[in-house]
Amino acid sequence: MYVKSSTRRTARGPVRYLQLAHNEWDAAAGVSRTKVLYSFGREDQLDRAAIGRLVAALSRLLSPEQALAAGAPAGLAFTESRPLGGAFALDGLWRRLGIDTAIRGLLARRRIDEQLAERVLFALVANRALAPSSKLAATGWIADDVAIDGLDGVGEDACYRAMDALLGVEDALAKRVYDAVADLLNLEVDLLFFDTTSTYFELDEPDAPVARDERGRVLEPEGATDGQAPAAGFRSHGKSKDHRDDLPQVVVGMAVTRTGIPVRVWCWPGNTADSALIRQVKDDLRDWTLARVVWVADRGFASQENRRYLQRAGGHYILGERMRSGSTEAAAALARPGRYRAVAENLQVKEVRLAEDVGDRFVVCFNPEAADRDKTIRERLIAQLEEAIAGTDRLSATKRAELRGQLSTKPGLHRYLKTTAGGLLRVDKAAIAAEAKLDGKFLLRSSDPKLSAEDIALGYKQLLAVERGWRDMKQIIDLRPIYHRREDRIRAHVLLCWLALLLIRIVETTTGRSWTAVRAELQRLHVGTFTGPAGTFRQRTELTAEQKNILTALGLPAPPRVLAATPAAA
Repeated sequence: MYVKSSTRRTARGPVRYLQLAHNEWDAAAGVSRTKVLYSFGREDQLDRAAIGRLVAALSRLLSPEQALAAGAPAGLAFTESRPLGGAFALDGLWRRLGIDTAIRGLLARRRIDEQLAERVLFALVANRALAPSSKLAATGWIADDVAIDGLDGVGEDACYRAMDALLGVEDALAKRVYDAVADLLNLEVDLLFFDTTSTYFELDEPDAPVARDERGRVLEPEGATDGQAPAAGFRSHGKSKDHRDDLPQVVVGMAVTRTGIPVRVWCWPGNTADSALIRQVKDDLRDWTLARVVWVADRGFASQENRRYLQRAGGHYILGERMRSGSTEAAAALARPGRYRAVAENLQVKEVRLAEDVGDRFVVCFNPEAADRDKTIRERLIAQLEEAIAGTDRLSATKRAELRGQLSTKPGLHRYLKTTAGGLLRVDKAAIAAEAKLDGKFLLRSSDPKLSAEDIALGYKQLLAVERGWRDMKQIIDLRPIYHRREDRIRAHVLLCWLALLLIRIVETTTGRSWTAVRAELQRLHVGTFTGPAGTFRQRTELTAEQKNILTALGLPAPPRVLAATPAAA
């Protein structure tokens, strides 16, 4: 059954008439004849509303699947659907920042297809942000589970070649990306936060030691003469911030602005100590277009040498100070009397100025809620210690020594334990009193004479932006597990994670929403592929109001309704 049209010529021009017809087989004549079932009349006078009511009435006689199939164009098949929105938004930001042109320009003179390499690198960055996986799994994701402009599929070898090329242009690319982000977001880098973390590997043995320079980079054979260069494996044992000292690790550093924008990352061998790293970071950012910078870092970077280095070229710092280090300056600052001033909820500050020859300013910060928490924890530890040493006076000296050795492996308990001259185990009341004076407090030192005590305290509190970056790196972008074993591939993997975090932070800063919520909404925007006798075309679903709002906030246009159309081969 079909709609038959016929044309008649009149004085006013041709007129089309529509009829509902079907073909019947005339067995006697051996031909098919057309039988008109109903005449709709002239096409230009058609009662379309009545036809719509007829179609709706007939559709009620069909199942939903039959009704949908009956309304589809003849011969057109819906072959697949893929999420489009997340990759489209990330790609839009990638291009707005000029990362695509920067990568292609930096790779133009290398032995690699720079157009393909740029698309592959974007796809790997999008994979970290949308569906983190190994590089092998990412190739399947690109081929079957996402729509990326200019890349329908890629092999694992192409991914590794692109990663190797990325590592070769790391310094220049980081500088260009920072300039673009600073222009896009009008960044004012007055405070620059730096911190490190570690990520471990499920290995039985660490990497073999090789000669390295002071930056942790592998030296060429001619640069490692006489055994003077320090040797270390990239994946090696060190102080783990994941509490996995039993496994080899690498150290990762990140510099972040006060709004949480990560401007660069670094990698070092797993046994690298934190203390000297901030000096290397300052050197790497020396040629960037940074205004007056105040470096903010935690207690691990507060050595005297670091403080002197950060003050070069007019720089300043806000650093955490160890309260239990035995430093005369810290002890004097904590002992100085004075009143606290409330500067924020659960944050009070007191500035302390020591002797004139001590150029730094000290700020004692106090959090009442943290003080209550510290007191509660200490009381619980003391109760455990008292229970552990109860009745030990009746034990032999050897047994008491064994127990003391066991308690020494538990720092929380051992801190409050003392041994008398006679070898008896007691709770150290002096240690308890000393700890009580530190409840809820932390100590800061700053070289900046212009910042107020409030600004110093609030600036240091923003160091949480880096800690949130590490959390998102490990939980959303899946920095770990790292499936690579070669040092260059591990370094490139960290760079991909940094670029993914950068795009995520720009989305969050611009929209005011979490990436998890934005990603969930955007991934509901799909592109469907339809194939018929005339060829194949790809069409997106309709945008929701929320999706429109997100794209508008990001300054991105809506994706075209039809993304691609390919005519059938003749």
